Amino acid sequence: MAVKRIFVEKRQGFFDIPAQRLCSDLVETFRLTDLRAVRIITRYDIEGLSDEEFAGVRNIVFADPPVDTVYEDVLPSFSDAHMFAIEPLPGQFDPTAAAAAECVQLVTQGERPDVRTARVIVLIGKVETRVYEQIKAYLINTVESREASLATPATLESRIVLPADVEVLGQFNGLPRVELERFHAAHGFAMSVEDLAFVQQYFRDTERRAPTITELRVIDTYWSDHCRHTTFTTAIDSVNIENGFFARPIIESYQRYMDDRKALYQDGKQRDMTLMDIAVIGMKALRAEGKLDDLDESEEINACSIRITVDVNGKDEDWLLMFKNETHNHPTEIEPFGGAATCLGGAIRDPLSGRSYVYQAMRVTGASDPRVPIEDTLPGKLPQKKITLGAAEGYSSYGNQIGLATGQVHEIYHKGYLAKRMEIGAVIGAAPAAQVVRKRPVPGDVIVLLGGRTGRDGIGGATGSSKQHTESSLTTSGAEVQKGNPPTERKIQRLFRNPEVSCMIKRCNDFGAGGVAVAIGELADGLMINLDAVPKKYEGLDGTELAISESQERMAVVLAPKDVPAFLRHADAENLEATEVAVVTSAPHLVMKWHGQTIVHIARAFLATNGVRQHVRVIVDPPNDKTPYLQQLPPAVKQVGRALEDMWLTNLRDLNVCSQKGLGERFDATVGAASVLMPFGGKYQLTPLEAMVAKIPVRHGQTNTASAMAFGFDPDLSTWSPFHGAIYAVVEAVAKIVATGGEARKVRLTLQEYFERLGTDPKKWGKPFAALLGALHAQHEMGIPAIGGKDSMSGTFENLNVPPTLVAFAVATLRANEALSPEFKYPDNKVIMVPVPRDAQDLPVFSRLNTNFKKIHELIVGKKVFSAMSVGRGGIAATISKMCLGNNLGFKFTSFIQQDDLFKPLYGTILLEVAGSFDTTANLVGTGAIEIGKTRDVPSIITDLDTIVLADVKDAYTEPLEKIFPTTVPQTVRPIDRPTYAPYTKGKLVGSSVKIAKPRVCIPVFPGTNCEYDSARAWERVGAIPEIFVVRNLTPKAVEETVSELAAALARSQILMLPGGFSGGDEPDGTGKFIAAMFRAPALTEAVQRLLCDQDGLILGICNGFQALLKLGLLPYGKITDLDEDSPTLTYNNIGRHVSQTVRVRVASNLSPWLSGVSVGDTHTIAVSHGEGRFYTDAKTVANMRIRGQIATQYVNDKGEPALEQPYNPNGSVNAIEGITSPDGRIYGRMAHAERIGTDICKNVPGEMNQMIFESGVAYFIR
Repeated sequence: MAVKRIFVEKRQGFFDIPAQRLCSDLVETFRLTDLRAVRIITRYDIEGLSDEEFAGVRNIVFADPPVDTVYEDVLPSFSDAHMFAIEPLPGQFDPTAAAAAECVQLVTQGERPDVRTARVIVLIGKVETRVYEQIKAYLINTVESREASLATPATLESRIVLPADVEVLGQFNGLPRVELERFHAAHGFAMSVEDLAFVQQYFRDTERRAPTITELRVIDTYWSDHCRHTTFTTAIDSVNIENGFFARPIIESYQRYMDDRKALYQDGKQRDMTLMDIAVIGMKALRAEGKLDDLDESEEINACSIRITVDVNGKDEDWLLMFKNETHNHPTEIEPFGGAATCLGGAIRDPLSGRSYVYQAMRVTGASDPRVPIEDTLPGKLPQKKITLGAAEGYSSYGNQIGLATGQVHEIYHKGYLAKRMEIGAVIGAAPAAQVVRKRPVPGDVIVLLGGRTGRDGIGGATGSSKQHTESSLTTSGAEVQKGNPPTERKIQRLFRNPEVSCMIKRCNDFGAGGVAVAIGELADGLMINLDAVPKKYEGLDGTELAISESQERMAVVLAPKDVPAFLRHADAENLEATEVAVVTSAPHLVMKWHGQTIVHIARAFLATNGVRQHVRVIVDPPNDKTPYLQQLPPAVKQVGRALEDMWLTNLRDLNVCSQKGLGERFDATVGAASVLMPFGGKYQLTPLEAMVAKIPVRHGQTNTASAMAFGFDPDLSTWSPFHGAIYAVVEAVAKIVATGGEARKVRLTLQEYFERLGTDPKKWGKPFAALLGALHAQHEMGIPAIGGKDSMSGTFENLNVPPTLVAFAVATLRANEALSPEFKYPDNKVIMVPVPRDAQDLPVFSRLNTNFKKIHELIVGKKVFSAMSVGRGGIAATISKMCLGNNLGFKFTSFIQQDDLFKPLYGTILLEVAGSFDTTANLVGTGAIEIGKTRDVPSIITDLDTIVLADVKDAYTEPLEKIFPTTVPQTVRPIDRPTYAPYTKGKLVGSSVKIAKPRVCIPVFPGTNCEYDSARAWERVGAIPEIFVVRNLTPKAVEETVSELAAALARSQILMLPGGFSGGDEPDGTGKFIAAMFRAPALTEAVQRLLCDQDGLILGICNGFQALLKLGLLPYGKITDLDEDSPTLTYNNIGRHVSQTVRVRVASNLSPWLSGVSVGDTHTIAVSHGEGRFYTDAKTVANMRIRGQIATQYVNDKGEPALEQPYNPNGSVNAIEGITSPDGRIYGRMAHAERIGTDICKNVPGEMNQMIFESGVAYFIR
């Protein structure tokens, strides 16, 4: 069949938001004056469809009539324009093409066609040739894409070049040293030349044969710093801590470390001093002291794991809490979207491989100033703005799609991160302890590869991230970046949450760095891996590529042979590919076979050496005693003069102090319906939280047990002194937990180290050495162990280095009803400062710190504290400002504080809001606490020297990053377009003709659906019986079976609920298409009609489900029908990004039974999280829906008036429409997530959240 080409463009004006945003970006970035417009057109090439089939899917899969303009075969000519196209590199995963092919299959129920896509960019206006080439370079990241030909190909069939046999390196064993060095350089190995010589000796003297190239690549991967932490395990032969005023505590901490070694290592074995030893010895020492009795110990190490007690429906259960931090610094630097996306994907897979359900994430990143002009970009580097925005988009896209609540997002700015970005993802997971079975594999056990297929993406990622990089190296690293596929990882989450499945798994490893070689290679000492069985994305991969590809969303599980058939059945039921690829053997060798030949045969004992042990010396430079960081006024504040208001506002404009709300709102914070605190609190959602808090994810019922995670790190403090920086990183992280309601003694730490490439320079080695000593010192003094961590030791680009970085992550459990948020709650309350004194070496007085933390926790548990916030960067002034802004409350100082001391960081100090009658002396004896002021209902901050208007505080706080991460968009609203509130009260309270006490609810789960658990729990709470139905589409047969089975499920149900998510990843280029494609199958169209007409049932669609109802015509027409260009639709948010926040929603009609539990005019506060939620239709349709009562709910402002502007209307929906119904009210679609509710959920944002949707749905069948 001939290749069919179609071009699809969002209609200009209301729908082409991405094109408008790109135009604005290019105008600002390149200072263009004559660029009038940009057009973005998606090009599809399709092969494998007949003309009839193509006509049937054209306006269902590829185009959306209300939104898109379609051009077939060729584009029209554009005058005064430049045009080029961008396509993924061959072999790179293309989510748009993949989703299009899957959608077509859902409609045709046949084989998937071949689909390729490209983005055509049209620049309208005068653009110089030089600038045009710069724009292309700005938009085409050659690491993962290329400029596409504009010609139509004759065929899409790839010309498969059969791979040659794996090369046997016949001359390798005899290479002299000089030739070995050339061989090393030519092959770009990450291992050292000494390591390669060691490998040569092994094959020459032990194996007595020539190695294959695969074996060398596998060893290089296995021994990479990324996989085996070779820098951290390098032997330290001598330590010299040079003299200086601040050297004494470093020397004392070193001596304490040596004392720990003497006390703990009494078995007579020789143990080298290493960075790794310093990192873990605190845990060992505290465990020996009996302070780590909750540690979950196992041979299988997937993530930090502790035992906790969880109350489930009033009964205590034993659970495991797992947490992990992961970095993807190098991949994100060279391909921001993919690198950041797979940073989160990799972080999730670690605790997921431990069989825990991952339910909350934190993102901490490091960047240089993203506002710098593009012309200042370093050669060989992407612009900082592009890295920052691309990484945010990638991480949020992955998390939003997989359904992982991101509780906190923070970007740290420092010029050192120009060398290489820092991209950290930290996650928390949990599982009932009974569902985690760990057994040692035995010969005969089977390894099953589960999840995604293998391609060339990610090849060399482990070794690439372990190298030092230069301008030239970055241009050849494309294959090193992995590609994420979050819907597949979501399926693995669902599978592992099934206790029947999780209890079969003896051991599990995720496919991160190193691919098959490491993920399977680590599972047992003896393995025989059949590479021919590894599922491939495409043909042509050779044995080496199959062995080390880091293609994502794959798991390797060890099963007893008897459990394999059942496991494969369960995987198929979750729409997952699962394949037997290896067996455990008794001989301790890693063996890989490909094409009938053994291409890897390496002794486990040799692999386990991790190469040649390196030896170094360490010299620690003491901190500069002339400029002690904690005693210095911030430079920008110092430069502005002595006027207090100027100093105050300048302090708030610091990039490491100012608001990052526009960044944080891109990440779904509420999916899972377990988030106790929103990232930004108060009525105005402006006060950033201290720690993210979420309830433990119990599958059924309720719990009051929650987890909290916080981080600490100051790059400027660590640059001055890595030792002090690490101590205060721990102190800051724990202080945030305490301010949030956690107990310090229950905190467990995990550390993230990120340093320059050390080489053999003793002074460079002194930086991580000093930092780890600092972290060890804090652990001892606070009695809080670090039970895990991650190191990345390649933060160098040519002569630039990242700042010495040790980020501390603190984790603790607490009761959800005791979690505290930092925004001031009421006027006329006292504000108490609980300070931490410092000693002569600027270290905290830990005895006081520990006392303070204990007292504060007691007060919070005793309900004596309304809000609390730790004092960090920006000092007291920044902390007071942030606490004021959430609820627009003012503050007046009642105690004198030295002017300069208002702006210095006071890590460990905490501010408390307490009642006016609070007795500070009695409640905080021994803490040094003082009352520093009172809250006021007048929005200003009053000091002895000045009065600062809170509006000016807000402007200074929110302005610095507004152009990078906008929170609003300028709007010009004509009077005729202003929204109106016209209450409809003519509805009658009616019930279904089918009476049933516990109605059944069918909840289909498509690839990308992520709200099924939240939705099912919401239905269970009101007494309904939810049935989660997984759509299977791996084969034509599976699609056919799914259609039949889903039709049967609808026949036995009273309610169809289409939950939120990103069906098909919101591809191809639009939301809800995946769902709409399936429901247009005749059997399902008929089943829906029967549900409505014969069964007198109801339909509810939330977010992605609302989008699907509109694409089916069920809304607003009440039946599945074809759409035209005038049909109502949902399109991109007018701010041009995903939005996650809470909104105020007002009931406008009583037509629908879905709203029978509330009254017209009632207002509720409900979570939204979407990228395409902007409702659009013409004025005539709006008027008709208003008259008929179909406008069910509207976005309103503080006064209850419908609004078009942010933050009240998060997407720019016409007439402020949030939800609509069918003409009879029985079908209801809305954007706000009514299912994301519960006791102590989103408790730092005021307002009633339960709109009684689910209660009303059940009541319809009882009345």
